[in-house]
Amino acid sequence: MKSKIRVAIAGVGNSTSALIQGIEYYKDFMKKNSSKDVVPGLAHPTIGNYTLDDIEFVAAFDINKRKIGKDLAEAIFEPPNCVTRFSNVRRLGAEVHPGPILDGVDKHTEEAFLPYGKEIKPVDVSKVLELSNADLLINYLPVGSSNATRFYANEALSAGCAFINAIPEFVASDESWGEKFKKANLPLAGDDVKSQLGATILHRRIVELFVRRGVAIDETYQLNIGGDTDFLNMTKEDRLKTKRVSKTNAVLSLIPYEVSTRIGPSDYVSFLRNTKIAYIYIKGRNFGERPVVVELKLSVEDSPNSAGVMIDVIRAVKIALDKGISGPLISVSAYAFKHPPVNVSDDMALDWFNKFISGERDI
Repeated sequence: MKSKIRVAIAGVGNSTSALIQGIEYYKDFMKKNSSKDVVPGLAHPTIGNYTLDDIEFVAAFDINKRKIGKDLAEAIFEPPNCVTRFSNVRRLGAEVHPGPILDGVDKHTEEAFLPYGKEIKPVDVSKVLELSNADLLINYLPVGSSNATRFYANEALSAGCAFINAIPEFVASDESWGEKFKKANLPLAGDDVKSQLGATILHRRIVELFVRRGVAIDETYQLNIGGDTDFLNMTKEDRLKTKRVSKTNAVLSLIPYEVSTRIGPSDYVSFLRNTKIAYIYIKGRNFGERPVVVELKLSVEDSPNSAGVMIDVIRAVKIALDKGISGPLISVSAYAFKHPPVNVSDDMALDWFNKFISGERDI
């Protein structure tokens, strides 16, 4: 008999809200539309034997006074979260615990994140993970949380949990961390989750088309703006260094020569809220070295876009746990993350992922 997938989350922001809302949404959707072959928004309604009904949330950690102590179903709608409310979430029975603040909050985001003061003490994270019998911990902390990310990775190791790193801190792609999880017989996936149809994967596909069709690329940029706390956080350049590296490498890894490039978040526009707008530009030369220019604009709700991939990762990591596969998951990470241990074309990554979830061992 298969077990439930018991999920803990560090960071109860918009991404967590969209993920939880989406799971509740599709649980209801599938009950009403169980005969449908195509489910809008789901690439894999079932992975292995696991459906979205098998995912349950057992613990969460945050530093926002508005969220601490509340049921996760209530906390995901507290400010500064601004993702659209598209699902009624039932009480989950998972409390939001105070995690350590560390470098998760910068001075320019204190007013938005409302971190707790001396009146609240952080919990023993590994103990909470153990008591909740969590199978895996998702890191959804703000970009730039270098020390905090590594803290939670260590707590996952201590508690015997798998770790999914959704943000651009390099853990799964760091050999030393991969070795730690391998020795602990625990899976590790990351880094920096791709969206279902986001700026990075769209940019990658167009660049790949240029290369495959023999069109030389001379220069390219991708400029992103948004209005949630993710973009507010990234208004300070030192908070997004790894984000630029992650997004840039995701694109340049497909081009076999040097190209003038600028990729990454460029501005915070508060009234956009959880909408992300990306401007992508590629200039190249085709036959006879005649100029070719592609310019496009993508507008999308950012957090549901990434949640559509995370629900696949959660179930794939549980399969790895069931099979005793440990260390960095190469196929899962290549499919779902911008800065995986091994970066390959999206076609190859999808093939690897499909083989893994159908029963083959990891690459």
